[in-house]
Amino acid sequence: MAKNRPASGQVRIISGQWRSRRLPIQDLEGLRPTTDRVRETLFNWLAGDLAGARVLDCFGGSGALFFESLSRYASYGKAFELQASAAEQLKKNLQTLKCDPATAEVVKGDTLKLLAVAPSEGFDIVYIDPPFRKGLAEKSIQLIDENSWLNENAQVYVETESEQAQLQVPANWVQLKEKKAGQVIYRLYQYQP
Repeated sequence: MAKNRPASGQVRIISGQWRSRRLPIQDLEGLRPTTDRVRETLFNWLAGDLAGARVLDCFGGSGALFFESLSRYASYGKAFELQASAAEQLKKNLQTLKCDPATAEVVKGDTLKLLAVAPSEGFDIVYIDPPFRKGLAEKSIQLIDENSWLNENAQVYVETESEQAQLQVPANWVQLKEKKAGQVIYRLYQYQP
Protein backbone atom coordinates (compact mmCIF):
# COMPACT_ATOMS: atom_id res chain seq x y z
CA MET A 1 0.00 0.00 0.00
CA ALA A 2 1.41 3.36 -0.99
CA LYS A 3 0.02 5.10 2.09
CA ASN A 4 2.35 3.12 4.35
CA ARG A 5 5.42 4.54 2.66
CA PRO A 6 6.58 7.95 3.88
CA ALA A 7 6.87 10.55 1.17
CA SER A 8 10.42 11.03 -0.01
CA GLY A 9 12.50 12.98 2.46
CA GLN A 10 10.03 13.14 5.32
CA VAL A 11 8.49 11.16 8.16
CA ARG A 12 4.95 11.58 9.51
CA ILE A 13 4.07 11.50 13.20
CA ILE A 14 1.07 9.21 13.60
CA SER A 15 -0.49 10.27 16.90
CA GLY A 16 -0.19 12.38 20.03
CA GLN A 17 0.47 16.10 20.46
CA TRP A 18 2.18 16.42 17.06
CA ARG A 19 -0.20 14.12 15.16
CA SER A 20 0.06 14.33 11.34
CA ARG A 21 3.13 16.59 11.48
CA ARG A 22 5.61 15.82 8.72
CA LEU A 23 9.30 16.26 9.43
CA PRO A 24 12.13 16.39 6.89
CA ILE A 25 14.73 13.61 6.95
CA GLN A 26 18.13 13.26 5.37
CA ASP A 27 18.40 11.10 2.26
CA LEU A 28 21.30 8.94 3.44
CA GLU A 29 22.44 5.43 2.59
CA GLY A 30 21.11 2.87 5.06
CA LEU A 31 18.50 5.26 6.48
CA ARG A 32 15.14 3.50 6.32
CA PRO A 33 12.36 4.93 8.45
CA THR A 34 10.16 2.35 10.15
CA THR A 35 7.00 2.19 8.02
CA ASP A 36 3.72 3.63 9.28
CA ARG A 37 2.21 0.15 9.45
CA VAL A 38 5.01 -1.23 11.64
CA ARG A 39 5.00 1.91 13.80
CA GLU A 40 1.23 1.67 14.32
CA THR A 41 1.64 -1.92 15.52
CA LEU A 42 4.58 -1.05 17.77
CA PHE A 43 2.83 1.92 19.36
CA ASN A 44 -0.32 -0.14 19.89
CA TRP A 45 1.89 -2.60 21.79
CA LEU A 46 3.33 0.26 23.88
CA ALA A 47 0.11 2.28 24.21
CA GLY A 48 -0.24 2.16 27.99
CA ASP A 49 3.45 2.51 28.73
CA LEU A 50 4.69 5.59 26.84
CA ALA A 51 3.24 8.49 28.82
CA GLY A 52 5.87 9.51 31.37
CA ALA A 53 8.44 6.98 30.14
CA ARG A 54 12.14 7.58 29.61
CA VAL A 55 12.91 6.55 26.03
CA LEU A 56 16.20 5.74 24.28
CA ASP A 57 16.48 5.41 20.49
CA CYS A 58 19.83 3.71 19.89
CA PHE A 59 19.90 4.42 16.15
CA GLY A 60 18.04 7.72 15.68
CA GLY A 61 18.14 7.80 11.88
CA SER A 62 14.97 9.48 10.65
CA GLY A 63 13.72 9.97 14.21
CA ALA A 64 10.44 8.16 13.43
CA LEU A 65 10.40 6.21 16.72
CA PHE A 66 11.99 9.02 18.76
CA PHE A 67 9.52 11.73 17.68
CA GLU A 68 6.52 9.41 17.87
CA SER A 69 7.42 8.61 21.50
CA LEU A 70 7.82 12.27 22.42
CA SER A 71 4.55 13.10 20.66
CA ARG A 72 2.86 10.48 22.83
CA TYR A 73 4.11 12.18 26.02
CA ALA A 74 7.26 10.29 26.93
CA SER A 75 8.80 12.34 29.75
CA TYR A 76 12.30 12.20 28.26
CA GLY A 77 13.84 11.01 25.03
CA LYS A 78 17.43 10.48 23.93
CA ALA A 79 18.54 9.51 20.42
CA PHE A 80 21.97 8.37 19.29
CA GLU A 81 22.98 9.00 15.68
CA LEU A 82 26.34 8.35 14.01
CA GLN A 83 25.90 10.41 10.82
CA ALA A 84 26.45 14.11 11.46
CA SER A 85 23.88 15.36 8.92
CA ALA A 86 21.17 13.03 10.28
CA ALA A 87 21.95 14.09 13.88
CA GLU A 88 21.70 17.77 12.86
CA GLN A 89 18.35 17.12 11.17
CA LEU A 90 17.03 15.44 14.32
CA LYS A 91 18.08 18.50 16.35
CA LYS A 92 16.42 20.86 13.85
CA ASN A 93 13.23 18.80 13.98
CA LEU A 94 13.19 19.07 17.79
CA GLN A 95 13.38 22.87 17.39
CA THR A 96 10.63 22.82 14.74
CA LEU A 97 8.40 20.95 17.20
CA LYS A 98 9.36 23.43 19.95
CA CYS A 99 10.34 20.50 22.13
CA ASP A 100 11.65 21.47 25.58
CA PRO A 101 15.45 20.86 25.49
CA ALA A 102 15.21 19.38 29.00
CA THR A 103 12.98 16.57 27.70
CA ALA A 104 14.81 15.52 24.53
CA GLU A 105 18.42 15.12 23.48
CA VAL A 106 20.21 14.01 20.32
CA VAL A 107 23.75 12.67 20.78
CA LYS A 108 25.98 12.43 17.71
CA GLY A 109 28.23 9.42 18.06
CA ASP A 110 28.85 5.72 17.62
CA THR A 111 26.04 3.84 19.36
CA LEU A 112 28.25 0.93 20.43
CA LYS A 113 30.74 3.30 22.08
CA LEU A 114 27.94 5.27 23.75
CA LEU A 115 26.28 2.09 25.08
CA ALA A 116 29.61 0.90 26.49
CA VAL A 117 29.30 3.54 29.24
CA ALA A 118 26.65 3.12 31.95
CA PRO A 119 24.03 5.92 31.97
CA SER A 120 23.38 8.11 34.99
CA GLU A 121 19.71 7.04 34.81
CA GLY A 122 18.09 4.03 33.12
CA PHE A 123 15.36 3.91 30.49
CA ASP A 124 11.86 2.45 30.38
CA ILE A 125 11.63 1.93 26.62
CA VAL A 126 14.58 1.29 24.30
CA TYR A 127 14.48 1.09 20.50
CA ILE A 128 17.12 -0.92 18.64
CA ASP A 129 16.56 -0.42 14.92
CA PRO A 130 20.06 -0.41 13.40
CA PRO A 131 21.21 -0.35 9.78
CA PHE A 132 20.70 -3.85 8.40
CA ARG A 133 23.31 -6.56 7.85
CA LYS A 134 26.00 -5.07 10.08
CA GLY A 135 25.49 -7.20 13.20
CA LEU A 136 24.61 -4.16 15.29
CA ALA A 137 21.41 -5.41 16.95
CA GLU A 138 22.99 -8.19 19.03
CA LYS A 139 26.04 -6.07 19.92
CA SER A 140 23.69 -3.31 21.13
CA ILE A 141 21.59 -5.77 23.14
CA GLN A 142 24.73 -7.09 24.86
CA LEU A 143 26.00 -3.59 25.75
CA ILE A 144 22.59 -2.45 27.01
CA ASP A 145 22.42 -5.48 29.28
CA GLU A 146 26.04 -5.28 30.51
CA ASN A 147 25.94 -1.56 31.28
CA SER A 148 22.58 -1.23 33.08
CA TRP A 149 20.68 0.87 30.56
CA LEU A 150 17.31 -0.62 31.51
CA ASN A 151 14.99 0.22 34.37
CA GLU A 152 13.04 -2.61 35.98
CA ASN A 153 10.37 -3.96 33.58
CA ALA A 154 11.74 -1.85 30.73
CA GLN A 155 10.58 -2.79 27.24
CA VAL A 156 13.01 -3.20 24.36
CA TYR A 157 11.94 -3.04 20.71
CA VAL A 158 14.28 -4.71 18.21
CA GLU A 159 13.85 -4.41 14.43
CA THR A 160 16.09 -6.47 12.15
CA GLU A 161 16.21 -7.83 8.62
CA SER A 162 13.78 -10.74 8.23
CA GLU A 163 16.52 -13.28 7.51
CA GLN A 164 17.75 -12.85 11.10
CA ALA A 165 15.18 -15.31 12.43
CA GLN A 166 17.11 -15.98 15.66
CA LEU A 167 18.20 -13.21 18.00
CA GLN A 168 20.50 -13.71 20.99
CA VAL A 169 19.05 -11.91 24.00
CA PRO A 170 19.78 -12.17 27.73
CA ALA A 171 17.88 -14.85 29.65
CA ASN A 172 16.03 -12.21 31.67
CA TRP A 173 14.54 -10.58 28.54
CA VAL A 174 11.08 -12.07 28.02
CA GLN A 175 9.73 -11.86 24.48
CA LEU A 176 6.27 -10.28 24.51
CA LYS A 177 5.56 -9.87 20.78
CA GLU A 178 6.99 -10.72 17.38
CA LYS A 179 5.82 -9.87 13.88
CA LYS A 180 7.15 -9.92 10.34
CA ALA A 181 6.37 -7.30 7.71
CA GLY A 182 8.03 -7.52 4.31
CA GLN A 183 11.78 -7.51 4.79
CA VAL A 184 11.71 -6.77 8.53
CA ILE A 185 11.06 -8.76 11.65
CA TYR A 186 10.30 -6.86 14.81
CA ARG A 187 10.10 -7.97 18.41
CA LEU A 188 9.23 -6.54 21.79
CA TYR A 189 10.94 -7.77 24.95
CA GLN A 190 10.53 -6.99 28.64
CA TYR A 191 13.52 -6.81 30.96
CA GLN A 192 12.96 -8.65 34.22
CA PRO A 193 15.96 -8.24 36.56
